[in-house]
Amino acid sequence: MLNIADFRYVAFVMQNNYQPKFFFRMKPIYKALLYGCLLFLAIAGIMFLAGNNAVAGPFLIAAFVALAFGVRGKESTKPFSFTASILAAVTVSLYFPQLFLVWGRIFGDDGEIIRNGFVLTALITPLMQIIMFGMGSQMSLDDFKGVIKMPKGVAIGVISSFMVMPLVAFAIVNIFTFHPDPVLNASIAAGVILVGVVPTGLASNVMCFIAKGNLPLSITMTSVSTLLAPFITPLLFVTFAGQMIDINFMNQMINILHMIILPIIAGFVFNLFYKKEIRRTIIAQMSAYFVIILAISLLPVFARDYSFVQFFNGFVRALAWFLILPSVGAIGLYHILKGDMRIIKTVLSSFSTVGIAVIIAVTTAAGRDAFLAVGALLILTNFIHNITGYSLGYGIATLFRMNESDRRTVALECGMQNGGMASGLAVAMDKIATVGLAPAVWGPIMNTTGSMLASFWSSRPPKDGSRDDKEEL
Repeated sequence: MLNIADFRYVAFVMQNNYQPKFFFRMKPIYKALLYGCLLFLAIAGIMFLAGNNAVAGPFLIAAFVALAFGVRGKESTKPFSFTASILAAVTVSLYFPQLFLVWGRIFGDDGEIIRNGFVLTALITPLMQIIMFGMGSQMSLDDFKGVIKMPKGVAIGVISSFMVMPLVAFAIVNIFTFHPDPVLNASIAAGVILVGVVPTGLASNVMCFIAKGNLPLSITMTSVSTLLAPFITPLLFVTFAGQMIDINFMNQMINILHMIILPIIAGFVFNLFYKKEIRRTIIAQMSAYFVIILAISLLPVFARDYSFVQFFNGFVRALAWFLILPSVGAIGLYHILKGDMRIIKTVLSSFSTVGIAVIIAVTTAAGRDAFLAVGALLILTNFIHNITGYSLGYGIATLFRMNESDRRTVALECGMQNGGMASGLAVAMDKIATVGLAPAVWGPIMNTTGSMLASFWSSRPPKDGSRDDKEEL
């Protein structure tokens, strides 16, 4: 997660570089990439029309890769680079799914599997944990001051997100039939609802700032909805999708706590030691984090009938991974980097981008056959879900007479969901190939529409006395 100074820089560049004729002001290399993108798209289109779908694939992949690098020629179009990268990853996983399924599997002469190899879906949860660690490491308790300073805005935004998106998803799955097989249709529909019940995605903060929204409100809403997710997401998922597939409320809550909350705590711990907080603050916060980890480790004892030995092993591992390791790592990196956070931010930001791309690619590859059967309809329904989220979020904020800056913030927070978390929960349910399809489709759609909406608003500053971009918490 970027801090407010980073967002200000993005806004400054956007304001000074966003020009309709950006293409003609690009360096030659970026122009060549965009021309190449158009050429590859044209060739892919010709191949599709000729019925050579297999040949069209590599050209389509090349087009998205060229686009991802080409749009980086201007700061105003850089937000679309991530979207193009995701589209490239999805296309690769559709045409070459074997690259994202299993690595190291060995077959004998008779075709029997000698060694199973590494199943790549096992990467999804650890990748999400590292992404959440990155979020936590760029945060502090100060990020929650917005709850005190802007209680109305935070409450309206968070409640709207957890109400609008699940209800819209439930309406969609009752209007559309994704597959003639009732069991498969129910699983895919549950995935649509899963997207609706997860909290706001991290990308909403970047889009909010570009859109000249209320950044402190956006950061606070994202943080609060993420911390509420272990309790609200399972409850909503059981309520809206419990009749479609088997859902264990307690297991869902434990999975979210381990995938989201514990890594965020690890990030808090890292930030605490790297910034060298005063001794009293460190002792108080570390004691609180110890108690939280203990409480989370105790939950499986009640939910899964764990023995004391299993509880103790889990508790020790959690302390080592989420308390001790980030503390030691922060102290070591502080001395190596001399307290400079820029390298850490760059590495974590890059890893988050790659991690999200890998999660979407692995999910798409795992559910490739089902995706090819329902892909077009799933894309349509996800688009409807996403656009309706923006529209209703903006409408609710208008209804409560929030200013224009806050309306944009609530709209983006409502429409941009944490698809990575939804994919991780689908993996935990062992339904990545069905329930995980909607989250895989959600990422590219959300980032495309979010970038377009943010760019549209960036050239239209609020004119009603809204909060200035420079205001901090």
